[in-house]
Parts: sequence; structure tokens; C-alpha cells
Amino acid sequence: MAKKKDDIPDWVTDEIQNAKFQKPEELKRSGYILEIYDSDNKIDAQLYDPVEDGRHIVTMDLPKKIKMSDLEKGVVYEFTFDQHKAPLSKKVSEYLQKEKEIDMNAIYQFELKSMELLDVGSSESIDDDIDE
Repeated sequence: MAKKKDDIPDWVTDEIQNAKFQKPEELKRSGYILEIYDSDNKIDAQLYDPVEDGRHIVTMDLPKKIKMSDLEKGVVYEFTFDQHKAPLSKKVSEYLQKEKEIDMNAIYQFELKSMELLDVGSSESIDDDIDE
């Protein structure tokens, strides 16, 4: 059976699937939630400042301590998360660039550690939680 033109060779797939992640780097970025994936325990977040590879939209794994019901789309949070990076070999990067027009030299995973709601756009501080 002939391979389809858009098939990726096994050696490329193997390297991507078995990529070795380096020690995570902790990052803080502000942004907002675009989508919440209850079944996968993940969120898509739009960040105001990009991560290392230039992306502003990342999918983050959520820790068990964060309740999905507490999350709100479209409000500004400060996200503290670990960025895991697995560099790809030059051979795989060049293949993806030439054959697939994909500019990728590493695989990234993002794991949310904590998030804090920011009061953006309000000129006065409003705190509903304190009873005086």
C-alpha cells in the first residue's frame, strides 16, 4: 500500500512522541480563559505576553485543587504555570519545516500552578468579600 503524501514518517513521529522534557520553567503571565475543557481538566488561555515560542494562546493542564466551577471565561487572571520544553533534533525540525511548512524546534506543555483574579479596568478597588 502506497503512503499518502501527507503521512509523517515513523522516525519523526517516534521522536515527537518520545520527546524528553527538560526541567520546567515557572512563568507568570496575565490573560484570560478562552475555553474550559471539563472532561480533560484543561483550559485554553489567551496571554497578553507570549511564551518562549511566540504563542499567545496555550492549553494548560489544571491541578486538582482548582475547581472548574470557579473558572470564568473572559475575566483577567494572573496565571502562574510551569512551561515544560522538549527540544527536537535538527533533523526533525528541518523535515517539519521543509515538508510540512511547520516551524517547530521543540514541544511545549503547560501546567497551571495557580491563578489570581485581577481587577483590571476598574479605577477604584472594590472588594465584596470583606464585611465591615
